[in-house]
Amino acid sequence: MRIVADLKKCEGLGMCESMANDYFEVDEDEELVSVLDANPPESDRAHVYAAVQACPVLALALEG
Repeated sequence: MRIVADLKKCEGLGMCESMANDYFEVDEDEELVSVLDANPPESDRAHVYAAVQACPVLALALEG
């Protein structure tokens, strides 16, 4: 599983960061998400999936 962020869609709302701050960080100046670890372990799949699904502008996806 790999986390992919579409920075053209990202509005920096921070839902992902608030749910999974080990994997996402929103730069307050640029208002864009950074993926801190694009390849989370299988044990965190449900946690990361929930954070990805919480994005209101659909800027995040999981591949693989």
